[in-house]
Amino acid sequence: MADSCEMCAHYVVDEEFGDYCSIDLDEDEMERFLTQNVTQCHYFQLYDEYKIVNKQI
Repeated sequence: MADSCEMCAHYVVDEEFGDYCSIDLDEDEMERFLTQNVTQCHYFQLYDEYKIVNKQI
């Protein structure tokens, strides 16, 4: 799943704090997310620079 995390729009690369997911989960959701063996994230959104640029044009 780490490979798909790096392609997600919610994935943040930060030199100070390290790489992390910016999804704001409550305590129960975080526990479920961390304890389950998930093969795909329900919050995944493909980061697509070209789609963003097309909206700006």
